[in-house]
Amino acid sequence: MRTRYAKGFVKCVVIIMATCLLGACTSPAYKTFSKEFQAYKALFIEQGRVVDTGNQGVSHSEGQGYGMLFSVVADDEKTFNQLWAWTKQTLQREDKLFHWRYVPCASGDKRCIDDPNNASDGDLLIAWALLRAADEWGNENFRQEAKAIILAMENALLYKLDKQTLLLPGEYGFVDKETSSVQVNLSYWVFPAIESVAKVSSRPGAWRKLRDSGIQLVLEAKFTQHKLPPDWLRIAANGLSVNETVNQEYGYNACRIPLHLAWAGIAQPQTYSAFNQWWQQDTTPATLNLVNGEPAEYQMTAGMQAVASAVTHLAYETPLEIDAISRKTDYFSASLILLSRMAVLDAGQ
Repeated sequence: MRTRYAKGFVKCVVIIMATCLLGACTSPAYKTFSKEFQAYKALFIEQGRVVDTGNQGVSHSEGQGYGMLFSVVADDEKTFNQLWAWTKQTLQREDKLFHWRYVPCASGDKRCIDDPNNASDGDLLIAWALLRAADEWGNENFRQEAKAIILAMENALLYKLDKQTLLLPGEYGFVDKETSSVQVNLSYWVFPAIESVAKVSSRPGAWRKLRDSGIQLVLEAKFTQHKLPPDWLRIAANGLSVNETVNQEYGYNACRIPLHLAWAGIAQPQTYSAFNQWWQQDTTPATLNLVNGEPAEYQMTAGMQAVASAVTHLAYETPLEIDAISRKTDYFSASLILLSRMAVLDAGQ
């Protein structure tokens, strides 16, 4: 039997639905994210570029990818378009990958690029942001642009070593043919992005193998009594080491690894135990030297603390406690804060 509704009731439902679409029925977590993004935008985004305030005002592909992702989540299409336009015009190479760093200079254009190499985390983040933007705003051009980046990554950055598929940190400088070893950065395996990319790639199997290799390496790459993974890892036939790498620490790169795992719903308990024990200290150092075991003399940043809170919230259902972004927050900490909130939002919590 068909149910009849009064005209006033139908009109009320339509108004409520329209209001929800405009954002009034959003969750408290989403409202907090949107508010925090406004602070992030005011502090770090200038005319389409994300400024790394903790690193002499440079911009890099990582930051552009973060800014684009945050814009999509906050439903800020105008800011997204500005960020993507600057990124495409200033950082994108002819092969569709991105120069990794822009150092402000008088010309304010591509001539400010000081290194022709790319950074695969930035490439991956930008492609993921474009895919999410295509879904959010129905713009298929974004999806096609993402696919071009993904194809370029497949051609230049997915590297086979024995039976593993690895993600080169950049196109140049990370494969040592003399020792048959490869240097990688496990925080560049942004697992939720890899899963998203695999769905639109013509080579989904390669991305799934990349995902699996990343998880396995995180489980194996455990250094010192704390059993933490390094920022930079050398993979060779004789095993894993931090020898002759960019740095020999667990720190500002590797701190993202557990967030990427939890974000993708990778819920093996042993995956998080070492991180959780590290965070349980009365005062947790920001970094740890993985050769001599010496911790930093300063504690985790607000961004690192946000990661710890988000991961334990997702893995162990602990309360979520994340500091607000303020003028005292630098670019990287603010980015970690929004990434942590975004991971929780994506999990539907």
